[in-house]
Amino acid sequence: MMIKTARRSLLALTLCAAPAFAATGGIEQRADVSLALANQLLDATMAACHADGRTAVAAVVDRGGNLVALQRDDNVGPHNTLAAQRKAFTSLSTKTTSRKLSEIARNNPESENLNTLDELLLLGGGVPLKVGDQVIGAIGVAGAGGAAIDEGCALQAIEEVLPKTL
Repeated sequence: MMIKTARRSLLALTLCAAPAFAATGGIEQRADVSLALANQLLDATMAACHADGRTAVAAVVDRGGNLVALQRDDNVGPHNTLAAQRKAFTSLSTKTTSRKLSEIARNNPESENLNTLDELLLLGGGVPLKVGDQVIGAIGVAGAGGAAIDEGCALQAIEEVLPKTL
């Protein structure tokens, strides 16, 4: 008897909740970074670095922070591979460039402890990928010769590739 009552209560709760899910659709559709887009962005990023006589490693993460693709020049130090991925993650999760975040952390006492989070890397070179107001992923670049250069390669690639894909 108690089991039947519990089942009826659960059924009633489910039926009452169903319209709420139906009203909102229950499933959201969001733009994300595909492998094809990630590879286009990486090709453009590396080309931008190479045009300036630089070598680098670049990583693209999707909106969930997952690595989608990575390219690394032969002579780039191995630590730069992880740095590029962490710069991309930092930029994605904060929705700003990793360079700007590092400036904020240096100049704002309330933000200076951001450098204690292992996942974040407060060095320039991470840039969010935006479609409208949505951040759909990020690029991280490392090893090209400094924060401004790393960021510049990523920005040039985004400017070249993203408008063509919209």
